[in-house]
Amino acid sequence: MREEAPKNTALIDGVRQFALSVKELDMDLIDRINPFGEAYAILAKSMSEERLRQVAEVIAAKRITLSVEDARELAKRALRFKQEKGRLPSLTAVDPWEKRMAEGVAFLQRKVKEETNA
Repeated sequence: MREEAPKNTALIDGVRQFALSVKELDMDLIDRINPFGEAYAILAKSMSEERLRQVAEVIAAKRITLSVEDARELAKRALRFKQEKGRLPSLTAVDPWEKRMAEGVAFLQRKVKEETNA
């Protein structure tokens, strides 16, 4: 018979030690990492899903950087999309192409708004 070598359990012992220390985390630390979590939870309870989607689209629209020419081309394609599907492309769409067309439209809308406010 073969004699078994002693097993190295250092990895498992380390994981157990970490798992126990997670339970002792300071809740204030978690709040500092995600300061908007509580505000989002309150908004989610008081706003409809459609309104939350609109807020997400406004935030996403502010992050878009395109050239005006690219945005115009995307807006033209978005109009074709609307004629085919009966709705405008969405900034929160899963389809990357639909999302890109929506970004073009949002970019142009933001530029027009900036020019009228300036």
